[in-house]
Amino acid sequence: MKGRGLHAIVLACAVSGALSACSAHHGPQPSATLPPLASVRVQFERAPVKWRFDGIVQAVNRATLTAQTAGRVAAIYHHVGDPVPAGTLLMRLHATIQQAGLGQARAALRAAQARATEAQKRYRRIRAMYDQQVVPKADLDQVTAARDAALADLNSARAAVASATEGVDYTEIRAPYSGVVTRRLVQVGEAVAPGTPLLGIASLKSLRVVASIPESLANTVRAVGRAAIEVHGQSVNAVHVTVFPEASPQSNTFRVHLALPETLRGLSPGMVVRVAFDTGERAQLLVPQRSIVHRSSVTAVYLVETDGQTLLQQVRLGEPVGDQVEVLAGLTPGERVALDPLEAMRRLAPFPVLTGSAQ
Repeated sequence: MKGRGLHAIVLACAVSGALSACSAHHGPQPSATLPPLASVRVQFERAPVKWRFDGIVQAVNRATLTAQTAGRVAAIYHHVGDPVPAGTLLMRLHATIQQAGLGQARAALRAAQARATEAQKRYRRIRAMYDQQVVPKADLDQVTAARDAALADLNSARAAVASATEGVDYTEIRAPYSGVVTRRLVQVGEAVAPGTPLLGIASLKSLRVVASIPESLANTVRAVGRAAIEVHGQSVNAVHVTVFPEASPQSNTFRVHLALPETLRGLSPGMVVRVAFDTGERAQLLVPQRSIVHRSSVTAVYLVETDGQTLLQQVRLGEPVGDQVEVLAGLTPGERVALDPLEAMRRLAPFPVLTGSAQ
């Protein structure tokens, strides 16, 4: 008993950080001189049960822009980290071949327009003569076929111009949406072919968190559909929780997407955050987080006795629940816990023996 009391005194001194105060404490003060000490009676309460896992922030809209025509990189106007509005010119390819093709297509279009105009005039003239029974039906059929062929050539020439124009447009790589440049994969002067990756871009407006959960939690998380992202000391509720229907055969886990509010700031793709999945409720023994004392490897609270004095009690904690935390071992319902550890330390009993150890 003497050794246990000595151990408790050393523990109390380590927690309070005031060895002199402990050595100067010779006994309890009369209860009449002790003002009331703020405390709370611990009881079982129904509280949410949360499972926490790491997640990775991703941009919902992200893309790798690739070349859609052959050419050589002429200029790069934006680099990694640059914010760009939708439609911004990011890169330009040399367009000599494409411009030449467009010129040829336009010349062919003008020729086709001339032939179509002439064929239309000839058709109208022969049609009028046929109506007057001046020419035979064979002549009308001949000019009709010539007119139709000229109009077909005209439509083909117009399509060729549209294709050549698109080819020229392909030499200008523009941002498909507002975002930030995430990668640059080519250099000025480098030759590219259709399909060559050029730039990466991601929108920071719509973000999500991707996490993996064990198979045992998949159905519960899918049914409850609530989760929060813990970042920068705050908890932000996910807008929507999507549990993929297929598990990974390698890890036997399910992939989960959590949509974030568009008003959320301070996150970037690639960041690691903590995700708390709500899996229902159960009775938990809770104490305010401000009543917990952390010193080195010791986690404890101060129990308030009926005479106003305190005893140091080591506890084992579970997960936080808002501004409270679950106590897994070390306390029993009905005990009172001091809300001000500093004031409670001054009222330690002369032999602050631990009332029990948290296993």
